[in-house]
Amino acid sequence: MDIPFEASGIEPVKYNKDSKFRFECHKDVKCFTKCCREINITLSPYDIIRLKNRMGISSEEFLSIYTVPQLLEKTDLPVVTLKLLDDEQKSCPFVKDDGCIVYEDRPSTCRYYPLGVASMSHLEGADDDEFYFFVNEPHCLGFEEEKEWTIREWRENQGVDIHDEINAEWTDLIVRKRSFPSNIMLSEASKKMFFTASYDIDNFRRFVFESTFLERYNVDEETSEKIKNDEIELLGFAIKWLKSVFFDQFKPEEDKE
Repeated sequence: MDIPFEASGIEPVKYNKDSKFRFECHKDVKCFTKCCREINITLSPYDIIRLKNRMGISSEEFLSIYTVPQLLEKTDLPVVTLKLLDDEQKSCPFVKDDGCIVYEDRPSTCRYYPLGVASMSHLEGADDDEFYFFVNEPHCLGFEEEKEWTIREWRENQGVDIHDEINAEWTDLIVRKRSFPSNIMLSEASKKMFFTASYDIDNFRRFVFESTFLERYNVDEETSEKIKNDEIELLGFAIKWLKSVFFDQFKPEEDKE
C-alpha cells in the first residue's frame, strides 16, 4: 500500500522500480514465517474483500473477528489492522508452521514484503512519484538467498499491481486528507461513513440499494447495475462518492470553485 512518508532526521534510502535486490522466501529458509509474528498490518479495502470472500463470511463478520479499528495518525481517519492471535508469538491468524493458509488472497503489505512503498506527495514542493524502501528485520534471512529481482519484477511476481490499482483512489484520498491543516477534522458521522464505504462493503451495498441513495445522488441505471453485481465496481464507486461528498467540504477555500 502506498503510504505518506514523513521526513525525519535520517534521509531515507529511496529505490525505484528498476532497482535490484536479492531475496527469496521459502520453507527451507530458517526464519520461515517469522515475519508473520509480532506484525502491524493495516488492511486496505481490497484486502478486506479478498479475505472475507476467502473465508466465506460477510465484511461485517470479517471486521469483527479479524481486525482491530484504529485512527490513522495525522489524518483522524478510521482504518483497521489485522488482529493477531493471543499467543506467545503474537501470530497472524492465518499463518501455520508450513506457511500462510490464505496465501493467494494475502494482504497488500504481505505481498510487498520485504519492500515498503511510500509517497511524499503530501509535502509541499515534493514530486508525485512513489518510492520504495527495504524493511530490514534482524531475523530475516531472505536477503542471503541468491535470487535476484528488480522491484518491478518483484511486484509482478507477488501480484501487487492489481491491489495498488484497486486501492489507488482510496490511498489518494488518505494522502489528500493528510495534507489538510490539523484543525480540519471529520465528524463522528463522517468517520463512520468513511469506515463503512472503505471496509464494510456488504453494509455499504445495503445502504445504497435499500435506501433512497440512488435517487438522492442520481445514479444512472448502467452504474447501478455494475455496482450491484460487482464488488470491485462498488468499492470504486464508494471511494469516489467519499471524495465528492465528504472531502469537498474540507478543501481550502481557495481550492473550491
